[in-house]
Amino acid sequence: MKSRTVLTLAAIAGVTALVGCSGAQGDPAASGGEVTMTFWHNSTTGDGKAYWEDRVAAFEAANEGVTIEIQSIQNEDMDGRLQTAVNSGDMPDIFMARGGGKLADIVGAGAVRDLTDLISEDVSSDYGEGVFSAFTVEGAIYGMPVAVLPGGIFYSEDLFADAGIDGTPATMSELDDAVGALEQSGVEPIALGGMAAWPAAHWYYFFALRECSQEVMESIASTLDFSDACWLAAGEDLAEFAATEPFNEGFLTTAAQEGAGSSAGLIANHQAGMELMGGWNVGVIGGLTPDQQPLADLGWFPFPEVEGGAGSPSAMMGGVDGYSCANDAPTACEAFLNFIASPESQAGYAEAFDTIPASSEAQTAVEDPALEPLVEAYESADYVVVWLDTLLGQNIGNSLNTAVVELLAGNGTPQGIVDAVTTAAQRG
Repeated sequence: MKSRTVLTLAAIAGVTALVGCSGAQGDPAASGGEVTMTFWHNSTTGDGKAYWEDRVAAFEAANEGVTIEIQSIQNEDMDGRLQTAVNSGDMPDIFMARGGGKLADIVGAGAVRDLTDLISEDVSSDYGEGVFSAFTVEGAIYGMPVAVLPGGIFYSEDLFADAGIDGTPATMSELDDAVGALEQSGVEPIALGGMAAWPAAHWYYFFALRECSQEVMESIASTLDFSDACWLAAGEDLAEFAATEPFNEGFLTTAAQEGAGSSAGLIANHQAGMELMGGWNVGVIGGLTPDQQPLADLGWFPFPEVEGGAGSPSAMMGGVDGYSCANDAPTACEAFLNFIASPESQAGYAEAFDTIPASSEAQTAVEDPALEPLVEAYESADYVVVWLDTLLGQNIGNSLNTAVVELLAGNGTPQGIVDAVTTAAQRG
């Protein structure tokens, strides 16, 4: 996966000791002083939380005088907390970064460090150039990737078999048929955690990916021009699909990833047939099964082709999770980022989060068969686009997500989605 480039704003417009990192001689810890850093991540429970505690302890042990204070923040709260930190000037030293326009907004505020010349040669060689594109703004790198997270539809192979579904849907017509068959079998066809807005908006994103050409997708973050008919067509596709009532009862008030009643929990407990989500879903679902083990019958398939759409059927949308340093963080920050990018740390990340690590060397640690089709589709995709709300930045992205939820709630229209993002883009 080293050659794959994610289309983001950038595409459009093994170290453990501080003394091994550029600039370390300027750190108090390098001369016997004390350094304390704050670290924000989004793993609040389970193996993920334990992983970060282990990596922080290992780094502190290897770097006398360095202390890292961890704050685990709920995923849905992270963007808001970061925006408040940017506005107040009180940034965490190390923080989770989404990439795309959201990261570009923080870069524009002068709140994040340029890592271009601070990434170790070993990490650069292992990762390759493509995976850094999600964290590249105007030619400079501002984040260290830790995981590649392509999106698509996760499903229960057992529930599909029980419903008499042969194979996986490749077209929207076949997806409609699968929805009907699952409903007839007595389970919810599609789980959707609409309470957080972004999971519901994923449906619009993927319809747009299939309706819009690569050229439109490549240019949208810089032009912010939503006049192409594909943006309206995507909303019309979503409205037509939603009218068939494919989602679980109460989907607008359903959480996405917290507890057995969440959309991921419905999949984990065989109460729903499928869910559109990013690659992290394998680990989330595994943590919500009765025995908290990976779901044995979990499968995955790409979002179906939309007849007449200008987008490639193989194009993918997803994200690259990573971490950044505040602009005024100690130089121990970039040392920590190089540390978590080492093959050893990345292999541990893959195991703890049941996901695809950014490190090519660590990808041999990926053992869950549910991840295999994601890797294959990712490697063969014509192109990969980062999540639309991430690509467009927080203000436009939030307006988009809200407008999609309004449509699904029966209070909005396809044109309303286009109008909302256009107005948000004009506000700047």
